[in-house]
Amino acid sequence: MHTGATSATPPDTSITGRVARSASCSRATGRSLSCGIRSLGQWRWYVSVTERTVKTDEVTPGQGGYVSGARVLAVGVGATGLLTFVYFSLSSHLLSATAYGQLSVLWAALFIVISVIYRPIEQLLSRTIADRRARGAHGNHPLRGPMLIQLGFALAFLVVAIVLKPEIEELFGGSESLYLIFVGATLAYAASYFARGYFAGHQWFVLYGGLMLFESSARVCFPLAVLVGITSGQDAIALGIFAAPLASLVVVPWAIARHSRLDRDAPVVEVSSVVGTGVGFAGSVAVIQLGEQTLLNAGVLVADSVAGAATAGAVFSVLLITRAPLQLFQSIQTTLLPHLTGLEATEGGEEFSHAIKITVRAIAVFAGFSALLMLLIGPSLMQLFFGDDTIFGRWGLAAVAVGMGFHLAAGTLNQAALARGRARAASIIWMLVALGFVGWMFVPLISSALLRAELGYPTATAILCALLYVLYRQPPLADAELVPARRSVEDVIEGSGGIILTEDR
Repeated sequence: MHTGATSATPPDTSITGRVARSASCSRATGRSLSCGIRSLGQWRWYVSVTERTVKTDEVTPGQGGYVSGARVLAVGVGATGLLTFVYFSLSSHLLSATAYGQLSVLWAALFIVISVIYRPIEQLLSRTIADRRARGAHGNHPLRGPMLIQLGFALAFLVVAIVLKPEIEELFGGSESLYLIFVGATLAYAASYFARGYFAGHQWFVLYGGLMLFESSARVCFPLAVLVGITSGQDAIALGIFAAPLASLVVVPWAIARHSRLDRDAPVVEVSSVVGTGVGFAGSVAVIQLGEQTLLNAGVLVADSVAGAATAGAVFSVLLITRAPLQLFQSIQTTLLPHLTGLEATEGGEEFSHAIKITVRAIAVFAGFSALLMLLIGPSLMQLFFGDDTIFGRWGLAAVAVGMGFHLAAGTLNQAALARGRARAASIIWMLVALGFVGWMFVPLISSALLRAELGYPTATAILCALLYVLYRQPPLADAELVPARRSVEDVIEGSGGIILTEDR
């Protein structure tokens, strides 16, 4: 906050911090006059940037922005998780065990694909925009590179889906309708995930949560239509999976255009292209997402292949104990990455570690409560929501709840790794653990595929959490190894005189 006091040094600046450069000009160089002119120019530039930054700070909160943003987003994402749970609960009662199992396989396959090919772009946009905004660049964010990467992923998926059409249809029990819904929904989610990254980087969390709530509301209308007799059958319910991202295509362009005016008066800073480094970051996040989705969905797909669709549906239902909290936790993860990126760019290690500790403690409390709830009334809840086709044991349900806690903690530590530029190391950890879980699911040491999933999932997530904690204890990578936005503001200011001005936060 500026008090109006005058000083020989521009207020709220530092030339001794992490990005400071020498401000001295030697008389021996014979450039004292030009140095003075540059200093005057820097002061005028500083005043201009400060005035515009004050305006932008109204929509760029710091520590309070992380907490309030997580709270606001938790409402929208929490409602989204509830509606998703309702969608599958209704579907399990309206469809046969086999048809519900095929719907579960469709959902599992869809979210493996879109998480791998689209979530990396969401994370790339969120991290890049947040880093730039933390350093004073509030406009002209580099979008072309992420768009090209996203388009490349989508086209690659389409080619593979066309080539493997018979195999994919076989995965869905030979249903061409489910295949078309799978392909259409995957392509439609491209715009939704791009918008989520854009919203998260700008900390427009109401828009982020509203978009997810809008999609889940559209989806749940379809089993409701079957329930009241307007339509019937598996295809009618599955169509909601395609309608959700399709509906978001209507509101995303309007939302971005309406809110982008918030940055019109912000400082304009030229940046280098993010395509080169962005591809590496997006590739690492793609591997991370593949690992995470493997943990969530490999049990379903393996159960389908070795025990049939009905068992796959049972595994899917028990892992909803994890899916619903994970979807809710997206509200924290979404705010956490830009927040940690900003802290890493400005504050340093102490505030960074504090944010991680707060999040992990909250997760531990939530996971403990969930495990206790599953021990007490878990089987009754599963019978109420998913029928009595499968009998679920309370200890297996509690184990999955504990695994959910490890999974959420691992997600937090993963965001710390991304913010510190250690995406590649994190991706290796995720894939090693995921491959180990898949191997466990195929080994028939335990005859029941459901019990294998209930025991294997918490074991895998505990190992994952431990390895990511070891990575978290490592120091952050040097600035030169991070995205170009880390250096863009320095380059511009250096070109006008060599003094780096950093906000006091």
